[in-house]
Amino acid sequence: MSKYNQHHIDRFSTIFNALSNPHRLQIYTLLSGCCTPGTDCNIDNITSCCVGDLGSELDIAASTLSHHLKELSRAGLINMQRDGKQVICSANSEILNDIRQYFQGNPEVHHES
Repeated sequence: MSKYNQHHIDRFSTIFNALSNPHRLQIYTLLSGCCTPGTDCNIDNITSCCVGDLGSELDIAASTLSHHLKELSRAGLINMQRDGKQVICSANSEILNDIRQYFQGNPEVHHES
């Protein structure tokens, strides 16, 4: 019998579904690149990026980028904050730790998206 309850299964299914798209995975990889595997991600070192900068780096249309960012945000993978006319995105370090715990077989994740 699984040690994960239905809530955990639904939550991680949403997270993994959001990351299943190549563009979203690339965006998330760019934003979470400061976190070394096997270490805790320091929220002070999280890479943040203006949406416009992400679009030029990925060479995708603004509307497509907007859709992908919305899906990543909905899954709780990224934080988005308006700063004047710019929108700043960053990886949610709490989710990184939850994903790590999930793969280590620990169903007791502490953060909710």
